[in-house]
Amino acid sequence: MQYLLIINDGPYGSERSYNALRLAMNLQKENQADITLGLMGDGVVNAIKGQDTPQGFYNIERMLKAVMAKKGKVKL
Repeated sequence: MQYLLIINDGPYGSERSYNALRLAMNLQKENQADITLGLMGDGVVNAIKGQDTPQGFYNIERMLKAVMAKKGKVKL
């Protein structure tokens, strides 16, 4: 099954990006789903390498790489 998840929030400050990536990772794990992540607006900031992760937050870069390692695609 193919899924398109649109992320239009920045990596930190809300949990929307984290929740979208967590959903993508679980869909890949449970269903071997074909995931495409669309990054729009502030969501493009999620793709910047080497960001400092604020204390108490998950590392969005690491989660994005995990989705891509399982053949997930990212569209800007």
